[in-house]
This record gives sequence, structure tokens and C-alpha cells, in this order.
Amino acid sequence: MSLSDPRPAPHRRPVIAGLGITDMTRRIYGRTAAQFAVDAVRAALDDAGLALCDVGGLLTNAGITRGIGLPLQKDLGLRDLRMLSEIQAYGSSAGAMVQYASMAVASGMVDVIVCVFADAPLQQGGGTGDAYATSRATPTGFAAMPFAAGLRGAPSMYALAARRHMQAYGTTSEQFGAVAVAAREWAALNPLAQMREPITLEDHQASRWIAEPLHLLDCCLVSNGAIAVVVTSADRAAALRQPPVHVLGWAQAHPGYVRERDSDFGLVSGATRSGPEALKMAGLTLSDIDVAEIYDCFTYTTIVSLEDYGFCEKGEGGPLAESGALGPSGSLRVNTGGGELSSYYLWGMTPLSEAVIQARGQGGDRQAERHDVVLVSGNGGFLDYHSTLILGTGPN
Repeated sequence: MSLSDPRPAPHRRPVIAGLGITDMTRRIYGRTAAQFAVDAVRAALDDAGLALCDVGGLLTNAGITRGIGLPLQKDLGLRDLRMLSEIQAYGSSAGAMVQYASMAVASGMVDVIVCVFADAPLQQGGGTGDAYATSRATPTGFAAMPFAAGLRGAPSMYALAARRHMQAYGTTSEQFGAVAVAAREWAALNPLAQMREPITLEDHQASRWIAEPLHLLDCCLVSNGAIAVVVTSADRAAALRQPPVHVLGWAQAHPGYVRERDSDFGLVSGATRSGPEALKMAGLTLSDIDVAEIYDCFTYTTIVSLEDYGFCEKGEGGPLAESGALGPSGSLRVNTGGGELSSYYLWGMTPLSEAVIQARGQGGDRQAERHDVVLVSGNGGFLDYHSTLILGTGPN
């Protein structure tokens, strides 16, 4: 790698060689995030045909319960690591972890790195809303103004962003509903998905309000579990069990919006910058993308991300969804596993895991016919953080 050409030397090209996913088809209570993480890491290494003694680096991303971190090294019995860190950029963390792991592999710093996310917010007898309820004290002074206005947590902040998009571009609740219906159609084809029962637009419109204009079916799931991926070099992966998924390009963008007059909050996401930069690094254009795995914590997020990546013009994301383009019979392969709306919600590892499955050609009934290049997005905070990965079936 060099400043003029960020792509790694051929013998050090980074690839994803292993994928481990804990059971997502049912709610599992009584296990800690660390226990889930250990299972996912071991599954990813077994998937690759590697052992714990092969691991030289470990990157962790903890969810809302902050249940994993540096002590995971000891939980796994790993010794003499050359890279160990906790990564936290919320929903964009999975993309960031793969980026840092890829740079470490490309530089020769570490040969095998595991990236893992784990969380266990669901408790038996508690609702999904309880899982993400904040325990922090209510702020005082000017910092309390959003709370006084009812802006408490992700649903209310994304409702504000969605409402602004609706007012600016005429996006409708029915168009958000089309995103939810398409995601569920994909999930029906995914044996790993938590929610596989078909839904209609009428079901979406009849679901209860969470934070207007967002209905229940506009909101992602809450899941207990873990996902891990193994990043190594193409040379090392050539002798391993799975077809390597090449990490062709990466970028991050963190807008740092201020929520005041003339801000772009709700209208533009970090995809506007991280998308083109990741594609440029890969030496590709948007027309080369076969599959897009978009971070869909809310239906609105899918729409604004597709616009900002350039899959449609600004303000046309709603009509694109309404046209049926996002479902299995549509023209775009988007969130082919059902996404966070219907499959499982493990932050940025949800779109990343499905991207690996698609790039390998292992999607079964939901497999995209063309899957040589896959775009993966990560979104964190309240549109504050963004990451993009470009994955491929071969080097570019």
C-alpha cells in the first residue's frame, strides 16, 4: 500500500475467509454477550478451517449492553496477540473493524484477525423497548431540551429525520411500508431470519405507532447473539475451506451534524462521501454493484442510504421502494436476507454477514444470480457515523 495507491500488494490482499453466526431463529435468554461472542468466533474459525492458535488479532464491538471487550481474549484462551482493540462507532463499527483488519493484513502486521460483535439486550419477560431503554439520568440545562421535546432514543430521533425527508421530498408512510414489505419478502427465503411471516402494506399501516411517522413495522428487530468474521490474506485463504470474499474498498464518513437550522440532518447521510470513496479505492463504479446490503435500522434509513449512494436521485428513494424494485422480484438486490427489519439485528454485522453469504454464492433460495460485487453499508448513532465496504468474489 502507498499514499498514491491505497490498494494492497497482490500477495497481501485482504479477504474475509470465515463467518460465524449464532442461532438467530429464536430468542435465547440467559446467555451473556461474551458467551455468544465465544461461540461466534469459534464458528467463524471452523468455517474458515482455522484454529484459535492461528489468530493474531482480535477486534471487538460491543452492543448496547457493553458485554464484550478486551477480556474476550482470555475468554477464548488467545495468547500473544499482535493486535487487540475495542472498536465503537455504533452501527458503522463492523465496516470499521473490517477496514482496520484489512489494513493490518495488507501491511503484514497480522496474518489472521477476527472481528466480532455480540450483544444480549433481550431479557425474558421484557419487551424489545425495554432492551434499549436508557438508564442514564435526564440531562439538565440546554442539554435537556431534546428530552423536553420528547426526543428520547433512536426511534424519536429517526422519526425526526424521516419527517424532514417527507417534508422535503414528499416521501410517504406507504413508501416506508414498501421497504418493510420487501424486507419481509426476502426474509421469507432466509432460514436464519427471525421474522418470516409475510406482511402486506395494510399490515404496515395498521401496526402501532412507535414514534410518528414510524410504525412498529418501520423499526428493526432487537436480537441476542453474535457474529464474527475472519480477515486474512488472499494467499493464506487459498488453502482454506471457503471461497474468499475479497475486501476491495473501504471508507468511513462521520458528518457530525448539528441539529439546528440549515443542517442537513435527515436529508443526507454519510453514504454520500463513504460510498464514492470506497468505490474509487476498489476501482469500480456504482454500475458494477450487483448486491447492496444496506443498514436498515428503520425503513427511512434504507431510502436515504439508497439515494445517497446514488442508486436513485435525491428524493426518489420513496418512489423506488414503492415501485417494488427492492423485493425478490424487483430490479435491485437489496437486503437479500431480510435486513435488520426482518432477519436479525446485530448492528453492522447484519448487512456484512449477508454480504459474505451472497458473495460466496451460498444464499440458497435468496441467492442473487449476479453477486461478483457487493456493497455493504453501516450506519450508527442518529446518522452520525457511516462506513462502506466493497466486497468481491475476486481481486480487482
